[in-house]
Formats: sequence, structure tokens, C-alpha cells
Amino acid sequence: MESSHTPPEPALSEPSSLPDVSRLRIRRMRDEDTAGILPIESVSFGRQHWSPESFRNEMNNPLGRYYVFAEAAQDAAEAPCEQIIGYCGLWVVIDEAHITTLAVHPQRRGQHLGELLFSHCLDRLMGQVIHVVTLEVRASNTGAQALYQKYGFEVMGVRPRYYQDTHEDALIMSLNAFLGEENRKRYAELKQALMQKFNGALPQGFGLP
Repeated sequence: MESSHTPPEPALSEPSSLPDVSRLRIRRMRDEDTAGILPIESVSFGRQHWSPESFRNEMNNPLGRYYVFAEAAQDAAEAPCEQIIGYCGLWVVIDEAHITTLAVHPQRRGQHLGELLFSHCLDRLMGQVIHVVTLEVRASNTGAQALYQKYGFEVMGVRPRYYQDTHEDALIMSLNAFLGEENRKRYAELKQALMQKFNGALPQGFGLP
């Protein structure tokens, strides 16, 4: 399965393009969410995208935790009342965590939503005894790499021709000593900066199991 391959997010043209955080929430992924996830998955990852069965298997994996980023409709009378605009997932194996997937709807990129999802994954790991967090990313995906590097991840190796659709290499990135003082301080500062972008608030469900 392909991991941690958020498409690059372009710079925002103006702060007003940020969504209303009061309408956003992060919650656990459910079986019925696959209908809203698959359009994002297929356009984000092409021929190598996960199938509905893959998502269901991951949701039933005792090591996995999968989440959707949902936005409430502006008008409660609209149907559906909630739209999935992104999702993420991770595994926790003893004292190591691996971010398995992360994607945002193409029309919603450039709004810091990918960073919110990524930060959510890290935040929910803070209360556990996690020593290392790893992920894989396409060698060409410099936008995602820059985000991960900002949070302290470093390239630790390469998986040659890892991606079946293009035979592109995958970079293995790792954040060691995850709960160390330096990493905790960095994360706290980045989380505060992210909150400030959304007027001091974070989506409902951020960081919850």
C-alpha cells in the first residue's frame, strides 16, 4: 500500500481562502465513508489507488486508525449535510507509528488542510509511548517532503521503483525520538502557528483517538 503521499499544496493567494474551521471536524472513518473517499483517492493516486475493500480492511485492522476530514454544509437543509474533503490513516505497532495515507480533495488544497490532518496524526500519538514515526513519500513530491521536514522528519532511505504506476522511488522518512524534548517543543510551536492561521481554533475532533 502506498503511504504518506499528500499532493503538494500551493501557496494561498490570500488568508480569506481558508475555510471556516467551525464547520470542520475530524472523526473516525466509517464504512459508509468510502463513497466520499474514493473520488479523492482515485484522482490523488491514479492507478495505484486503494479499493473500497482496501479501506474496509484497514478500518478493521486492529493496528490501524483511520480518519476523515468532514465539512458541514452551509445550509442544514442541503443534502448531504456533510462532505468528506480529506482523510488520513496510521498504524501503531508497539512503540512505532507509521502514517499510511493522507489525501485532500484537489479543489481544497492550498488551505492547510493537509497539514491539519498530518498534525492530527502526530497529536493523537502524543499520549502514547511512541519512539519513532515513519512514512513513505514519492521522490517527486517535494511539497509533501517540505511539510514533513518542517515537522522534523528526515530522509532515512529509499525504496527503489516502489510505486507501481510510475516505478518511481519512495523516500523513507522518519522522526526519531518522537517524544523527546526538542520534538515536543517543535510540534507545540507548529501547532500554535497552525491554530493562528484558523483564528486560534482547530477542527472538532482534532487529536482525539
